[in-house]
Amino acid sequence: MTIPRMIATDLDGTLLRSDGTVSGRTRRALLAARDAGAEVVFVTARPPRYVDAIAEMVGCVGTAVCSNGAIVYDVAGRRIIGTNALSLDVTEKLVASLKTALADVTFAVETGHRVVCELSYNDGRDVHGETPFRLPTLERVLREADPIVKLLAWSASQEADAMCEIARQAVRRQAEITYSGGKGLLEVSAPGVTKAGTLAGLCERMGITPAEVWAFGDMPNDLPLLAWAGVPHAMGNSHPAVLAAVSHRTASNDEDGVAQALEALFGIRGR
Repeated sequence: MTIPRMIATDLDGTLLRSDGTVSGRTRRALLAARDAGAEVVFVTARPPRYVDAIAEMVGCVGTAVCSNGAIVYDVAGRRIIGTNALSLDVTEKLVASLKTALADVTFAVETGHRVVCELSYNDGRDVHGETPFRLPTLERVLREADPIVKLLAWSASQEADAMCEIARQAVRRQAEITYSGGKGLLEVSAPGVTKAGTLAGLCERMGITPAEVWAFGDMPNDLPLLAWAGVPHAMGNSHPAVLAAVSHRTASNDEDGVAQALEALFGIRGR
C-alpha cells in the first residue's frame, strides 16, 4: 500500500483513550509515521487551548484544524493562523431559528479562547473542566463573544441525533450543524466550514492530494473528513452513521485503533 503523506486524526473517541490520554503505543506509531515522511495533523472539534497538552504527549504535530474547521492552529508556535467565524447578524438569525425549532434550547459561543454562555447553558456545569464565562442575557453573550467561532446549542431534554435533523431543516444553508458528543449538544459553524474543507485547503497549500491522506474519526462531525480523505478509517467505537459510511475499520480508541492501523501500514511492532 502507498505510504500516506498525511495522517489526519480526530482526538476524542479516536486518538485519545476514554480517560483523555494518548497511549505510549499510539505515540510510537505516530512518530513512526512522521519518520516515514507523513505529516501528522489533529482535526478536532476542540479549540486550540485544549490541543497544546495533547500535542506535547504526541510530540510530532505541527498543525491542528480546530473547532470543526473554523480555526487553523500552529501548534509549534502556539498561535491561531486562520479563522472562519460566524458573523453577528447571521448568528442572531440562527439563534432565532433554533429557538423556534427546538424546545428549551440555550446557547453558548466558542471564541477560540474561551466559552461565553447564558446562565442556564448546560445546567451551569463546566465545559471540559473549564468554567465558561456566564452572562445574564443571550444578547450580551452574542455581542461580547468575539469572534464567534462556534455557536453551541444545548438542550437538557433532547438527543443530539434528533436535534441535528430538526436544526438543519430550520436553518437550511445558513450554517453547518453537526455534533461530536455530549447529550443534547449541537455545534454550529459558518456556512461551508467543516473539518474536510479546512483540511483540504491546508493540503492544497502543501501539495498533498486527498488520495495521500489517511483519516481517522468516530462521530458525525468527522463524516465530511472521512468522505474527503483517500483512506478513511472508522473507529470500532464509532457512531452508527460513521460505521455505515466508512468501509475501512480499525479497533476502538481504548484499544489504540489508530496505532493498530499505522502499525500494519508501516510494519512496526505494537505494544
